[in-house]
Amino acid sequence: MLKVSLCQPLGQFTLDLSFEAPAGVTVLFGGSGAGKTTVINAVAGLIRPKTGRVALNDRLLFDLEQGVWLPPHRRRLGYIFQEARLFPHLTVRQNLLFGRWFAPRGAAREDFDRIVAMLGIGPLLQRHPVALSGGEKQRVAIGRALLSSPDLILADEPLAALDEARKEEILPYFERLRDEVKIPMLYVSHSAAEVARLATSVVVLKDGQVQRQGSAAEVLGDDRVMPTGVRAAGALLEARVLRHHPDGLSELDAGGLSLFLPQVQQAPGSLLRVRILAQDVILSRQRPEGLSALNILPAEVEQIRSGSGPGAMVSLNTDAGRLLARITRRSAQALELSPGAACYAVIKSVAIARNDVGGAAAAQR
Repeated sequence: MLKVSLCQPLGQFTLDLSFEAPAGVTVLFGGSGAGKTTVINAVAGLIRPKTGRVALNDRLLFDLEQGVWLPPHRRRLGYIFQEARLFPHLTVRQNLLFGRWFAPRGAAREDFDRIVAMLGIGPLLQRHPVALSGGEKQRVAIGRALLSSPDLILADEPLAALDEARKEEILPYFERLRDEVKIPMLYVSHSAAEVARLATSVVVLKDGQVQRQGSAAEVLGDDRVMPTGVRAAGALLEARVLRHHPDGLSELDAGGLSLFLPQVQQAPGSLLRVRILAQDVILSRQRPEGLSALNILPAEVEQIRSGSGPGAMVSLNTDAGRLLARITRRSAQALELSPGAACYAVIKSVAIARNDVGGAAAAQR
């Protein structure tokens, strides 16, 4: 358990917050300038806040009142930056082994070969960083952090410098890190897709303060706190792969309901997280016929919330889980929607993007 309490003047506002990060991946989620990097750098010991306290399990890293300040190299943290920051004169193997210099004597060490295999970097060991792609460099940076035997991994927007293809390449490795390596992680991001794929808990920051804390499903389903705007609001469902069809679709079981997606890579039986954007859900009071959309889920209206504009956000209960639908207020009135009303949620299979589907061995709580 990481416990953080900080107070620090920061530009136009004061960073003033407290939160706890349990085991798993805790994502600091917020827009640019919200204070995310300042928080992670304070945990790392790269900046010294005016007041505050940082404790990791039973170790104090910083406590102003008690006069405790551990320098960064004594905090036993692994840091993955936006850019890999590998040593250009060292090979990949030498970069990986460099992390072990900072492992405390007697600390449990990760097996080198297991980490190399998990990250798929075996063929890269004799190369120098100049010969690596951006995604390969980040995988090496992850391995170097793991091999330092940290008590906590810090990741400051590690995918921000990568293009979409490289992000899609790296995300599965962070999922494996979450599920296979029992080291907690504090992960900074402004991407709702990354939150959906990786987070076991989320801390939303705005102007240096905690706006909301909860599971990925709770936070992504609350459009009022979405740092990236209402268009990023959506539901996070858990589903299991049933089968792959020869026409390129995968069929999933979501609470007993079938959900069809463009073919996923995971084998039948695998548990997945599926993010469905509210703007991609259409509502009907009767079961529609003659539609091209394959996913038609029976639902019940839980809540309708209107904004200042023409839109309305409808919360829905389904056997697959809680869904959101973003429609106009005019449509809500025309359909006579109200809490408790029965309806159908219609979702196009192709509307669910590949990067909105990820492994869920650590299910959202």
